[in-house]
Amino acid sequence: MDAVEALKEIGFWLERELAKTYRVEAFRKAAAAIEHLSPEQLEKQVKDGSLKRVKGIGDRTFGIIAEAVAGDVPAYLADLRERGAKPLASGGTKLRAKLRGDLHSHSNWSDGGSSIQEMARAAARLGREYQVMTDHSPRLTIANGLSEERLAEQLDVIAEVDAEHDDLRLLSGIEVDILDDGELDQTDEMLGRLDVVVASVHSKLKMDRDLMTRRMVNAIANPHTNVLGHCTGRLVAGSRGGRDQSRFDPEIVFAACEKFDVAVEINSRPERRDPPSRLIQIALDYGCLFAINTDAHAPGQLDFLDYGAERAAANKVPASRIVTTWPVERLLEWSNAKR
Repeated sequence: MDAVEALKEIGFWLERELAKTYRVEAFRKAAAAIEHLSPEQLEKQVKDGSLKRVKGIGDRTFGIIAEAVAGDVPAYLADLRERGAKPLASGGTKLRAKLRGDLHSHSNWSDGGSSIQEMARAAARLGREYQVMTDHSPRLTIANGLSEERLAEQLDVIAEVDAEHDDLRLLSGIEVDILDDGELDQTDEMLGRLDVVVASVHSKLKMDRDLMTRRMVNAIANPHTNVLGHCTGRLVAGSRGGRDQSRFDPEIVFAACEKFDVAVEINSRPERRDPPSRLIQIALDYGCLFAINTDAHAPGQLDFLDYGAERAAANKVPASRIVTTWPVERLLEWSNAKR
């Protein structure tokens, strides 16, 4: 087995299980430390033990590399594969099978941990028909948000990576910050060049209820907006701790989503579970469309769709109203209809 791919795959499965970042990084660094070596060089350095002296290679990663060089599937990887054969969630299996794509994911161009190429490979391996790259916009400096110039550069990279895949459509997008007045944090010109725009609130989450409602409705009414991302901003678990949901009038907001044909995101991240079930029910009553998205920041997190499908099924969201069950041609017709 190829040792570099074995190490990267271990990272994938650990990300899927939300392992500590340092554990994942250990395997990715080990992969980077040996990927320039020819098979012959790698075998020689394993046999004479000199690989142990290479920065980024520890006892555990050395053992895994040695197993792969010997032609075996490393035992640790085999165990992770066995665990990974089971879905992350127990419910929503039928709905999960109908999901064709994912409209919300991040790469190392902003605050993700992997390249666009690695994210695309993982999406293809998971059977996605399409995957949208939606790195952050300029205002979110803490997440290395993309300026107009960097976003333009990224579009070229996305097109190049898309051309490398026959089994996956890699689409362009952005998770654009909703500014305090409801304007979107990117130029109209650049937003018009994208396949999908996810608009999210990331700042001043404790804003007055009426002001937050007005802010969100202004963003929803923008002709570039396709998806309202993690609408409450809440955190219910995980290493970042808890965070209360922002306050807004859900009936006004979801009525606007229905009027302007904007999908309500069911964010699949286990620490978000956003929107809460009560709000999903209100959005259903108002006739909204939905998008089950991963908000993945690493390849292994692209499998989080299991969680989103479970929550959508529990709330009896019809598959026909979930845009990520649609084929890519229909999705793009919808996402570009208002522009």
